Amino acid sequence: MEIIDTHAHPYHPDESVYPMIPDPFRPPPGIGTIEHLRRDTSESGVAKAVLIQTGSAYLWDNRMIADTAAANRDWTTAVCNLDAAAPESVDEFERLFAGFNVTGLRLEPERSSGAYYHDGSVRLMAAAQRLGAVICAHINAPALPELSRLLTEFPDVPVVLDHCAYPQVTKGLDDDVVQAVCALAAHANLNLKLTFGVTSSQREYPFSDTQLLLRHFVQVFGPDRCMWGSDFPTEHWLGEKCSYVLHLQLILEALELSAGEREAILGGTPMRIWFG
Repeated sequence: MEIIDTHAHPYHPDESVYPMIPDPFRPPPGIGTIEHLRRDTSESGVAKAVLIQTGSAYLWDNRMIADTAAANRDWTTAVCNLDAAAPESVDEFERLFAGFNVTGLRLEPERSSGAYYHDGSVRLMAAAQRLGAVICAHINAPALPELSRLLTEFPDVPVVLDHCAYPQVTKGLDDDVVQAVCALAAHANLNLKLTFGVTSSQREYPFSDTQLLLRHFVQVFGPDRCMWGSDFPTEHWLGEKCSYVLHLQLILEALELSAGEREAILGGTPMRIWFG
């Protein structure tokens, strides 16, 4: 089984070449570089990784993620992040897709209004359809109805819901976010990124409180529409709560998935969507 990490946030140590935004959420020195990711993936048996533009460090300046993905085509691809309200974002998306091994776009709500469905998001969805690109929907529960509208209008665009829209564990399967996400399973082009197992948990490994939700999402959407991501660098995003290898072990062992489910979530599904 070829394991693929679908959620890694790389950083670059030279901020004179790749400047960060004011007051960025940056990792400690030496953490989060592409070399660090290569070590983590190699030591964990992970073959490929999807690099996600980090808005909390670089916002819409995609030069670092694009250059990094272009230089590591043999084992990565990248997801850019653009201002959905800016008309020029479509041209930039097309430029990055054509020349820099960027195969996806992280689509977020419009910053001033909070709207998710608007002229800009429709333009970017249409661009993804033309290019054969992937959309990562990075949203919270209030935007799910607008996501549903986009999924309906662009049924051929593969969409991955980042972090499953951040469900909470206090209400279990009765959680409003869980129910709202599962209601979208009728959209065949929607896939789930099972990356909340650590961040939403109130317990230590093996995070028994989020296991129920993870299994439920796999059951509702099917393993062929679910994928794993590490939240790399885990030292930065997960702290002492969980390491890279333990996050992988959550899927490999702790959830007690069948061999077929594991192979789909860790390899088959992400390979088809991101490297197919």
